[in-house]
Amino acid sequence: MGKPNILFLMSDEHRADVTGFEGNPVIRTPNLDRLAATGTVFRSAYTPSPICIPARQSMMAGQFPRTTGCETFGQDLPPGHMTFSRRLAQHAYQTVVSGKLHHRGTDQMQGWTKRLFGDMEVTASFLDGKEQSEFDKYKRPPLKWEQSKEVKRAGVSRGPCVSHDAMAVDVATQFIEDYFNSTYYDREEIQPLLLKVSLLQPHYPYLTSEDKFTYYLNRVRPFTNEQPFDHPFLGRLAVREGIDASERELRRATAAYYGMIETIDELYGKVLRALEHVGQDIDDWIVIYTSDHGEMLGQHGVWEKQKFFEGSARVPLIVRYPKRFGGGKVVERNVSLCDLFATLCELAEVPVPGGLDSRSLVPLLAEDDALWDNEAVSQFGGRNLMIKRDALKYQCYGPDKPEVLFDLQRNPEETVNFIDEPEYREQVERFRLRARELKFG
Repeated sequence: MGKPNILFLMSDEHRADVTGFEGNPVIRTPNLDRLAATGTVFRSAYTPSPICIPARQSMMAGQFPRTTGCETFGQDLPPGHMTFSRRLAQHAYQTVVSGKLHHRGTDQMQGWTKRLFGDMEVTASFLDGKEQSEFDKYKRPPLKWEQSKEVKRAGVSRGPCVSHDAMAVDVATQFIEDYFNSTYYDREEIQPLLLKVSLLQPHYPYLTSEDKFTYYLNRVRPFTNEQPFDHPFLGRLAVREGIDASERELRRATAAYYGMIETIDELYGKVLRALEHVGQDIDDWIVIYTSDHGEMLGQHGVWEKQKFFEGSARVPLIVRYPKRFGGGKVVERNVSLCDLFATLCELAEVPVPGGLDSRSLVPLLAEDDALWDNEAVSQFGGRNLMIKRDALKYQCYGPDKPEVLFDLQRNPEETVNFIDEPEYREQVERFRLRARELKFG
């Protein structure tokens, strides 16, 4: 038998608990639910950074943001950096992607042998010898509106994310047809394939189709009467109900967000059906689903991401490979998206390169967690750090902002800061030591 094919499905800003397989009674995600029912769900999977670019590049590199040097939105991996797509390509995989990668620098491939469709654009800040005075003549449009305006503008529309995702999937399904079913040139041996389909939804703007919007509008339960957390970073940029947005506007934004999640589920179903159409047995494939980070969705009064609350930092993660691992399993141990690099290498029988912060998830898939280091690390903006160990989540924000300690077992709502409680003193000191090891604090 040759090496296994790999299907890597990825979304943007998908809050982990807005899925059927996590017990949400309102959302309709039948395709993801089927993958979860026959695969392994990692219930405590965390982003390496609660913002798009550092999260995605850390996942691809199998390294924390501080290791890659990509810690903020305006950075990228240096050209030629080792990624899991590059590593698998070095071992004869066709590495193909359709959709969002969010590279901003001059190396737009980063190990992919084929990019079918997506955000292939070099940001001006990466251009050598540019004439800054010429660029200064042009006023750039905002990357986004403030959070309250994004909420107020939510509703029914096709939107740029919807158009992007439809095209990404159309191109991916055509590639599947050509790769496995070309009738013009006969191929005796097809190279193993890593195919990534990477969608923009449910990233804001919060827009969806009318039928989905009207279905969810009176079914969703938006976060209402939320109080901003008493912290200079975690409580910043809150959207206050009754002041910045009405309850109805919060409900509309939530309904649109749910509609976008149902849309990506439908699109992933198209990809899976395209593989089945050309005679591929999905049970022979490794299938992964995840997102770069979550979405606060109004919890604690906050929308979007950047925070180390569960809604923003925790991500959905499914790994399905029936040929080796039974399905219907849930892993509660803390894992990171960085761990996917070493995992894919082991499953594909490819040597793992040195210098990674990545741990193979294979022991957890095989239900052997005895030696697992139950930690997940997330970083943001060069100074903000989260370390999750067991049920404790420690955060530091530099010398001018207070530390935070959540105990998700005692207070899953993350409304109480236990940092100064005497019973946590030893754990806090261990967290501080680990922060220094990670070059924070």
